[in-house]
Amino acid sequence: MGKQEDIWYAVNVTKVVHSPRQTIATFGATTIRYYLLSELMDDVNKVRLRTGSVYSERPQIMTPAHIISQLLDGFGDKAHEYAEWLEEHGEIVRILKYGLHFRKEKTSEELMTGSIDEIADNMRSRALEDEDDFAAVVIGADELWEVSLLKFVVDYIQRSASINIQELAPHDSEESSKRRIREEIEADFRSATMKRQAIDDLAGKLKKYGLFEEYEDRFYGLLRGLA
Repeated sequence: MGKQEDIWYAVNVTKVVHSPRQTIATFGATTIRYYLLSELMDDVNKVRLRTGSVYSERPQIMTPAHIISQLLDGFGDKAHEYAEWLEEHGEIVRILKYGLHFRKEKTSEELMTGSIDEIADNMRSRALEDEDDFAAVVIGADELWEVSLLKFVVDYIQRSASINIQELAPHDSEESSKRRIREEIEADFRSATMKRQAIDDLAGKLKKYGLFEEYEDRFYGLLRGLA
């Protein structure tokens, strides 16, 4: 198979047995613990269990140009190829437009004997018993396991996106409002030079927004310019 066929094979065989019960935190970091199971191609009833964590920084607004460079810290070539395919087809911008940075931590491996579905169910039960709200159990491809992990991560982002964006929107609106007020005040300072009425209006605006003390020295500088 070619590169794209390999990737899509890994994507299509990926199955999430247990997804984190909590979505990605909007205003803090999130650590997702994963148990990724894959069947060995040349050994019947042998299953490889990879255990590790994926770390998500606090979501933030980010331009699409920074997404690929900041998304895949620690991932290998195949995961990068999958991400690049998503970017080329517009998917990654739609999914990640609110900005996330994922880092894959060190992964441990062990071989297990038995049915992959039974082992996956056991891992799911363990996650439930541990009451780990950020645990994930995933069945994926063996050699292309990072692609399977990234497929789970992208789906998890998509699941979290609507909540994160809703919670970020008021915060972003508040920051935008503060920025507009300061831009307005700066424009008023520029236009108030040597104009008594404009200076009086500026004083009222600074008091209204509770910013008079912050701009006090500049304001009295305008008044001295009238003398």
